[in-house]
Amino acid sequence: MRRRARHLFLAAAVAGSALLSGTTLSFYEESLPSTLNPLFARSMVDSRVHEMIFDRLYFHSPITNELTSRLVDSWAVAEGGKAVRLTLKKGVKWHDGAPFGADDVCFTIDAYLNPDTPSPYGEQQRAIFRGCKSESKNVALVQFTKIFHNPLERLAIYVLPVHSFNGNTAVQPDHEFSAHPQGTGPAKGDRGRRGVTFNSAPNLHHKLTIPSMSLQEGGDPLVQIRTLQNDGVQGMIAVPPGYRADVAASDNLALKSYDLRSWWFVAVNQNKAYLKDKRSRQALDMLLNRTELREFTIGVKANEQNSPCEFISGPFVQSSPFYNRSVPVRPVSDQDTAETLLLEAGFEQKGGRWHQDGEPVTLKIGIKASLNLEAPDLLSYIGNQLEAAGFGRQEFKIAVDDWNRLVLTGNAQDYDLIVGKWSFGLVEDVNPLFHTRNEEGGGATNIFGFSNPEVDALLKDFEKARLDTQAQDAYHKLHEKLAEELPYLFLWKLDTKSAWGSHVRGNTISPFYYWTELDSWKYKPKP
Repeated sequence: MRRRARHLFLAAAVAGSALLSGTTLSFYEESLPSTLNPLFARSMVDSRVHEMIFDRLYFHSPITNELTSRLVDSWAVAEGGKAVRLTLKKGVKWHDGAPFGADDVCFTIDAYLNPDTPSPYGEQQRAIFRGCKSESKNVALVQFTKIFHNPLERLAIYVLPVHSFNGNTAVQPDHEFSAHPQGTGPAKGDRGRRGVTFNSAPNLHHKLTIPSMSLQEGGDPLVQIRTLQNDGVQGMIAVPPGYRADVAASDNLALKSYDLRSWWFVAVNQNKAYLKDKRSRQALDMLLNRTELREFTIGVKANEQNSPCEFISGPFVQSSPFYNRSVPVRPVSDQDTAETLLLEAGFEQKGGRWHQDGEPVTLKIGIKASLNLEAPDLLSYIGNQLEAAGFGRQEFKIAVDDWNRLVLTGNAQDYDLIVGKWSFGLVEDVNPLFHTRNEEGGGATNIFGFSNPEVDALLKDFEKARLDTQAQDAYHKLHEKLAEELPYLFLWKLDTKSAWGSHVRGNTISPFYYWTELDSWKYKPKP
């Protein structure tokens, strides 16, 4: 009965989605975006959608890797290196026809700097920007809090229209703009209850040839793939490893690599008495058998060639210049060493269960619910390994809204362990993850409020770096220190693959942002 019900559901999904085919290019996303306002982005889905609607001041070309801009004609260093003067392109329009200019750039920066704007990135931006002055209609002086050795890379921010908010920089998430924004990007977006529609918005600097696009929320990966194979939709942003062979075997579909620079982790709540001693965190790290976790959840066997999943020992992917290769990965468990560390940390073993202060230790473990599609049952397998080692466990799947509201804000302190994933652009700034939380923007997404003065000092060294070698040295030392302190148990980097129909052409995918070259995409519906 279950198999028949699933087939009926699959057939209905394919038939329903087929109604959307035609001149509209439809695709599946991991979820619906939480907002269309970049000030309040909380997820990779949000970030990808914003790239379709808005322009960033500066971005790296996914084709040449050159740092460039569609909004800026020229720039110059000012105020001894603590500011840059941007001369903006003339003739760029907002989607409603209003002219784009320096007031918009300064409004955006001022909105980030306004503490009454509850932006999750506000604290980070306040650590970067000191202010902004509109010197003329097309000249903006952007002021930094310090001298950065790569100032333009700090300008990868989306620009918002001052006129949509009547100049009020205390922007709120429930403003109408969050569902029906005005941008300067290639498409105008509107969010509904079941999806987001995008319509081409020709401009001086954008000429999108696809008239309309439709974002739909993905669910069962098999349903998504069957719908894609039947041209009910034309794309799927993320194909789990276990389903990639199906896509690769199809003559009408193509797998496309998508570099997220993302790594998976288990955050450890060192505020709990039994996890405060770093030896207890080190023991948990040694109890995990990552090889088994990877095989049982992703399907990657030990010693598999060209594995889509590689282990890591710190907060960077192995292709990053900041990854410290002298710190070894831990592919299998070490039960004996873990037991020794737990005993040294004050644990006792009674009846096969670990106790501290006479009480059995039960670990409350959560996972961001959407990750279950990429690594099915990872939460349960982690729980199984820890339970087999002598810990009680409780498991919870954390919905996206609760992840944004509780986990990212440091308000999920009732959990002991949380499984998640971080993704980075070309600027791999891990200050928000590991710095002590403070009012200056440090530790903005530090899940359990980890605080270590040596880590803070190394993060400061990275910020003060003027040369790439200095930045690398600081982060290599940071990698080593974090592998000792273990606020996170580092798991792996999992490659991301998208699937697109063969009749979608010119679809260059940008690392992290995805849609940076959307103007080059072409779609000719099947006859």
